[in-house]
This record gives sequence, C-alpha cells and structure tokens, in this order.
Amino acid sequence: MTANSFIARAPQVAARMLGDELMIVSSRDSALFTLNETAAAIWNGADGATPLASIVDRHICAAFDVDRAEALRDAEGLVSELAEHGVLIVSPSPIRDAI
Repeated sequence: MTANSFIARAPQVAARMLGDELMIVSSRDSALFTLNETAAAIWNGADGATPLASIVDRHICAAFDVDRAEALRDAEGLVSELAEHGVLIVSPSPIRDAI
C-alpha cells in the first residue's frame, strides 16, 4: 500500500450516513466501521481510478488544515485496515469496473 495505490470500494459493502459519521459493514466478516468526516472523504473518493495521494490532496488537504505527509500516512493506515476487512480494494494500477 503506497500513496500511488488506487483504491475502490468493495462491491458487497453496506454504507450509510448517520449524522456526521459514515457507518460501513463488511460483508466478509461483519465488521462494523464508523468513519469520521476525513475518513469518509477517502471512502467517497475511492473510485478505483484515482490514486490515494490525489484523493488526499483533493479531499483532505484542501478541506482540512493538515500536513500532507501526515494526512498520507493516516490515509494509508486507514486504507490498509479497511482492505484487510474486504471493505476497500487496493491495486497498483487503476481498478476496472469499480463503482
């Protein structure tokens, strides 16, 4: 997982906004995730065609007062965790048929 990795939402995941948080349930292991506003921005940008670094630049750094290097580290950790549970798909190249 690198900043240049492409990410996409897995097809069999349930996601709903509840107030200011995004709730996600993994169909693979029934794990429940509560994403805050910044994590939800990464989720919403996960279209399979945009590298993680671009998602962070466009949706995190542009909207929040955060250091880019720190935002990338945090995003990589979040994406890795969600990918372990089958919520996100990570690839070194664009992901066909995403979303």
